[in-house]
Amino acid sequence: MTFRRIQTLPIQLANQIAAGEVVSRPASVIKELMENAIDAGATQIDVTIEGGGSRLMKVADNGTGIIKEDLPLAVARHATSKVYALDELEALHSLGFRGEALASIASVSRFTLTSRHDESDMAWQAKVEGREASCDVQPAAQTEGTTVMVRDLFFNTPARRKFLRTDKTELSHIEEVFKRMALVHFDKGFSFKVDNVMKYQFQPAPDQMAQEHRVRQCFDRQFLTNALYLDVEAAGLRLWGWVGLPTYSRSQADAQYFYVNGRIVKDKLVAHAVRQAYQDVLYGGRHAVYLLYLSLDPAMVDVNVHPTKHEVRFREGRLVHDFLFRTLHRVLGESKPQATLDHVQERSTNPPYQPSHRPATSLQVNEEMALYQHLAAPSVSPSAGEPVVETQHRQAQTAAAPASVVEVQSATVPPLGYAVGQLKGIYILAQNAHGLVIVDMHAAHERITYERLKQQWQEDRLATQQLLVPLSVAVSAQEAALVDECQECLQRLGLEMDRIGEDAVVVRQMPSLLKQADVEKLVRAVLADLLLVGDSARFDQYVNEMLATMACHGAIRANRQLTLPEMNALLRDMEDTQRSGQCNHGRPTWTQLSLAELDKLFLRGR
Repeated sequence: MTFRRIQTLPIQLANQIAAGEVVSRPASVIKELMENAIDAGATQIDVTIEGGGSRLMKVADNGTGIIKEDLPLAVARHATSKVYALDELEALHSLGFRGEALASIASVSRFTLTSRHDESDMAWQAKVEGREASCDVQPAAQTEGTTVMVRDLFFNTPARRKFLRTDKTELSHIEEVFKRMALVHFDKGFSFKVDNVMKYQFQPAPDQMAQEHRVRQCFDRQFLTNALYLDVEAAGLRLWGWVGLPTYSRSQADAQYFYVNGRIVKDKLVAHAVRQAYQDVLYGGRHAVYLLYLSLDPAMVDVNVHPTKHEVRFREGRLVHDFLFRTLHRVLGESKPQATLDHVQERSTNPPYQPSHRPATSLQVNEEMALYQHLAAPSVSPSAGEPVVETQHRQAQTAAAPASVVEVQSATVPPLGYAVGQLKGIYILAQNAHGLVIVDMHAAHERITYERLKQQWQEDRLATQQLLVPLSVAVSAQEAALVDECQECLQRLGLEMDRIGEDAVVVRQMPSLLKQADVEKLVRAVLADLLLVGDSARFDQYVNEMLATMACHGAIRANRQLTLPEMNALLRDMEDTQRSGQCNHGRPTWTQLSLAELDKLFLRGR
């Protein structure tokens, strides 16, 4: 190997190496320039792109501007107006502080910086082209703020230029950066022009309605219809924004925007807290959709832990994690059918459906409506351990025969309406004020049972009942040994069983909520879960997963014929149960078809 001496790099080469850290593609240039404009106090930021950014990028703002004497420093390395001392770095309020940003951009482009300071009566312009170390300052024409023009990116570094993707691909990355900025700085106006065509133009959004209008432009237009708004403050932390309903999920995590003090981050602690909040309601392999903003004291967060500042370090990580988890878990838990229907109706871009005056029909559906009015009254809550479908006997006894055929008014109809029938022993069909409700009865009952098991577990009062006849179950030798080892865990789950042989156990007691379950299948499933847990020390950590397994086996099965009172009892319990919109595996439990949607299917009104 040839021996080489250590020597100081030429300034031009040092600048280009630094540029590699800051300028990876056109989008990173736009990010730096927009952050500078925001830090300068701009209320209007205009972005112009040509040729996917490689030909031209221009960012103009109406911020404070730069005085003539500071223009050469603006493109010099390690020069900044944002940090003067270490204590300012530890409590950073600005989006950026790296002095090499403009210098790095200027070293790989034909760079022009034009600015007029608030207190100056004229504008000045600095030009730097590639390897030139000098910076000439000349008078220029500009009314206010600063305009940065970056032409021919990487013109002097062809090896890096050839790694750029197509103009379309680079433009998509720039557009993503623009949207991320526009989605957090609602107090500012933005415009985005591509090849002389205006693509986005946003006015400042001072209130929630205006903010949601901007969100619709930048996000999937269906997002707000399927998202919940929240604004919660506690312990010096504030979390606000929009969190997607579990049924509105994606196959990849590409619609997750989380901002900390105005800076978008992808942080492991944040991601874990959000996943935990969704763990009971999100389908396997799916990813939540959210647009959330966390505000806290800048001294509580270190943003200088990653070159791109996409990661942060919280000084009170446990506090932040618990606050995020508990807030989101509560908001998602409060999403009951009534809240969901109200939300969808409020967010709908279509006018509310106005039912036409239709002649009364003599079909059974109308005749049952008066009877169902009685079921709309608050039902008697099942006692601890009483399965949901057992409530129909008490409810049926309180219902009287209809005196006449009546039209049920919207105000008297509960959120999920009244059952009109059962389809293939799987789905409950119900009529509510909006139209047709379709319920997956097994999924719905599974969620209800699971939530009741969790509540009883948390209150340390899991209701149980003895089997009339103890049941012997054949298991593997490993599972039989597990029964001996995990007696305490099984007792806490409401299961009393003993080993009676090398590969057999006897079951004597079950949770009351699961008395309709297939005991043999339930026992096998619970023992399989215990094998995965590994030992009793980890039991509490995985108890929810085990309760979910038990609820699945205790739920009513497909092809079980339910009476109308049984169906209505299930609907009422869904309305009173948190997270009832999804089963334990994250699948939806019910859906709504409005009369307008049904009319469209049959071309009514055309």
